[in-house]
Amino acid sequence: MTEARVILGVSGASGAALSLAIARNLSVQGIEVDLVVSPAANLTLAQECGEGALEELRHLVTRHHATTDVGASIASGSVPVAGMIVAPCSMRTLAAISLGLDDNLLTRAASVQLKERRPLVLLTREAPLTLAHLRNMTSATEMGAVIMPPVPAFYLGPRDQNDIIEQIAARAIDCLGVCKPIAKQWHPIENESHEIAVTMVPSKGDW
Repeated sequence: MTEARVILGVSGASGAALSLAIARNLSVQGIEVDLVVSPAANLTLAQECGEGALEELRHLVTRHHATTDVGASIASGSVPVAGMIVAPCSMRTLAAISLGLDDNLLTRAASVQLKERRPLVLLTREAPLTLAHLRNMTSATEMGAVIMPPVPAFYLGPRDQNDIIEQIAARAIDCLGVCKPIAKQWHPIENESHEIAVTMVPSKGDW
């Protein structure tokens, strides 16, 4: 497969470990990564992943840019990249993207993916969701973004938090189509007669 270049945006929502997992997986796949980390994400990385997390993240990528550097190469659609992942994506960043508010390099790079019809995967992180959040998700989806809340794949039987993080990171990368699928796949459990086993849920009258 042709060498690819991907943008990784990190905003200030909880779930900073997702950015590290995505960067590691992209690095293993030999994919170039341009990193943009918001000021709020700097705080979240330190709080959730340790004081050295930002430095580790920067070592995993090809190049990193300040959010204020709106003149960086990735702010232009003339620079060929395969797509962008924002992980995690705060509701503030989602709102800016959905409204086309290119107020920093992270949101500008995201807008570039949309206008150039390139993949944009947003790992939106918030709960519960307000109507404003839902409308912004709808708007971003209508423009071509993929809204991918970091929901655990319980059906795969994760052993710990790291398994959950790695699976979500892999799914996000798979959405870009820059390498062979790397996420674990679900396989139905078959019984002795080779039929799919189904667990029956009792109706209310049986309780």
